[in-house]
Amino acid sequence: MAAPIKLISMATPEVEVENIGDGGVILRSPQPLGEYPDSQNAWLIAWAEETPDAIFVADRTGPNGDWRRVTYKDFLAQVKSIGQALLNRGLSVERPVAILSDNAVDNALLLFGAMHVGIPVAPISPAYSLMSQDFGKLKYIVETVSPGLVYVADGEKFGNALNAIDIGNAEIVVGDNPPKTGKSTAFADLLATEPTADVDQAYKKVGPDTIAKILFTSGSTGQPKGVLNTQRMLCSNQQAMAQCWSFVSEKPPVVVDWLPWNHTFGGNYVLNMTLRNGGTIYVDGGKPAPGIIEQTVANLKEISPTIYNNVPRGFDMLMPYLESDAELRESFFKNLDVIFYAAAALTQTAWERLEALSEQATGQRVMMLSGWGSTETAPDNTIVYWPIEKAGVIGLPIPGTEIKLVPNEDKLEVRVRGPNIMPGYWHQEELTKEVFDEDGFYCIGDAARYEDPLDASKGIVFDGRVSENFKLSTGTWVSVGNLRTDVVAAADNVIQDAVIAGHDNDAIGILIFPNIAGCRALCPDLAEDAPLDEIITQPSVEQALVEGLQSHNVNNPGSSTRITRALIMTEPPNIDANEITDKGYMNQRAVLTRRAELVELLFGENDKNIIIE
Repeated sequence: MAAPIKLISMATPEVEVENIGDGGVILRSPQPLGEYPDSQNAWLIAWAEETPDAIFVADRTGPNGDWRRVTYKDFLAQVKSIGQALLNRGLSVERPVAILSDNAVDNALLLFGAMHVGIPVAPISPAYSLMSQDFGKLKYIVETVSPGLVYVADGEKFGNALNAIDIGNAEIVVGDNPPKTGKSTAFADLLATEPTADVDQAYKKVGPDTIAKILFTSGSTGQPKGVLNTQRMLCSNQQAMAQCWSFVSEKPPVVVDWLPWNHTFGGNYVLNMTLRNGGTIYVDGGKPAPGIIEQTVANLKEISPTIYNNVPRGFDMLMPYLESDAELRESFFKNLDVIFYAAAALTQTAWERLEALSEQATGQRVMMLSGWGSTETAPDNTIVYWPIEKAGVIGLPIPGTEIKLVPNEDKLEVRVRGPNIMPGYWHQEELTKEVFDEDGFYCIGDAARYEDPLDASKGIVFDGRVSENFKLSTGTWVSVGNLRTDVVAAADNVIQDAVIAGHDNDAIGILIFPNIAGCRALCPDLAEDAPLDEIITQPSVEQALVEGLQSHNVNNPGSSTRITRALIMTEPPNIDANEITDKGYMNQRAVLTRRAELVELLFGENDKNIIIE
C-alpha cells in the first residue's frame, strides 16, 4: 500500500460553475478575495517591525562563498537608501530601472528599492546578455524600455553585452569589476545614500495601479512583449494563494530557489510568496544544467526547504542525485511540506520517483502540487490545494479570479479575468486590445479540460496550447501538450524533450532533444569524450528509444497519439531563436519553424530517421 501523504493546512476545494451558453462556462471560487495591501513593500515594512531579525534573503556572495544573510530590518533600511538614490537620479515610469543580472541579494535590494518609491523595474533575462550571440533581444528590450539606470552584478562578465547595446544617457551601476570602457557607478554608492523624508512621501504615493515591473515574455514568435505588472496584480495574487494554501501563513516558508526573477514563476510567485508570508529565500546559484546542478545539490544539503519549486527539467536533473545520495535525500525531505512544479507538465514517471524518494526519507509522501498562469496574470490563475495522486491537474480558480472555458475546435479554450490580470503591454496598445475579449477576459491561448467531467471540484487539467495543436491529413486533431509529456516519460533515458510534428501528414513524428547523460549511460563502451553524433547513432540508444516508444504506442494506439518516426537532433535549443527559455521550457512552434528542413527529413526517406513499427 502507498505511504500516507504528509498533510498540511489548505482550504476546501470548491468551485462555482456558471453556464454562459454555446457550451461555455465560467468557473470561480465561492471564497471571496480577502483584503490586500496597496503595495508589496507594505509586507516588508510589517515584517521589519514584527520579525526584524528573521532572514529574508541570502546568497553565496559572502566571504569564501559563505551565505550572505540579510534580515528584514536591514533589508528595509537598505531599500530606503536605494530608493533615495533612485529619486536623486530622477528616475520614473518613463526612465525605469533595468536589471540584467542573475538573482542575488543586491538584485533583490534594487528591485524592491525601486518599487518602494514607485519606479518600475525591468528584470531582463541574463541569457540575453550571456548566452546570446547577437544580443538581438537585449537590444530590443533596452530600446523599448529606455531605462535611466542599468544594473549588472559584474561589469567584466557583462562587458560584451553593455558594449553591444545603446543605453543612451542611462547610468550603468555595477556590483563588482567595473567594465574596462565607459563610466559606471558602484552599487555600494547607492547603498551609502542617506534616505530623507522624500522616500516616505514617494512610498505613500505607490498604489494598486502603480507599475511595479515590466516583465518581458520570451514570446513564441517575434520579439519579447513587455508585460505591465501592477502592485494590484502582485498583491492580490499572493492574497488569493494564501487563502488556498493556509499553511504558508502558519509557518514562514523556507525556499532554496534558482528560478530567475525576470520570469513570473521565480520573480512573482516564489519571491513574493516568501515576502508575503515572512519567509526566507536562499538564492540558489545552481541551475538544471550539467556542471551547475552540483551547486544546487550542495545548497540543498545545507539548507532544508519547506517548499521546493522547480520546473520539470529541474526535477529531472536533480532526481539522480536524490536517488544516489542519502545525505542529500535526508536534508531535502526533512522539513519539506510541498513540492511545486509549473511552467510545463511533470511526467508521471518523475512524479512516482519523487514520491518513492519522499517515502524512503520520511515514511510519508510529500504533497505534490501545481498551478497554472502566465506573465500576464502575475502569475497564478488556478492552483491545486488538495491532495492529488497524479500529475496533470492544475487546480481550481483562486479567489477573485474567473476562468472562462470556451469551445474552440475540439478544445475548451481558457480565458481569465480578475485583479491579477495585466492592464496591457508596454507601449503596445493595439496588441493589448487584441488579447482581451468582449467581456474583458484575457485570452491566454491555453486549453483545459475537466479532471472529472462529473465533478468540477476535482479541478481542471492543462490541455495544451490552442495554437500548438494541429490536424493530421485525416482531419484528426493532435493534442500536443499531453502527448509531449507522455512521449518524454516513455523514453526519458533517451529523450530530454520532444517536439511533436505531423501537421497535414498522415501520422505523427517527433524531433528529439537527447538526454545526453542518459544516452551516454547506454553506451558504456564508448570513449568518455565521444561526440554526441556518435553516441546517438549507437544501436543501444536506438533500441532504448524504439522500445520506449513502442510501449507508448501499445497504450496509445490511436492516430492522434501513436508515434511512427523519430529524429534525434544534435543541435541544442537556441535561445536567440526563441526555441527555449532560460527556465528550460520548450517553444514547440519556434522549433518547428526554425527546423523546417528537419521536419521534412523526419517525414521523408533517409537513414537518420528511426521508424517505430
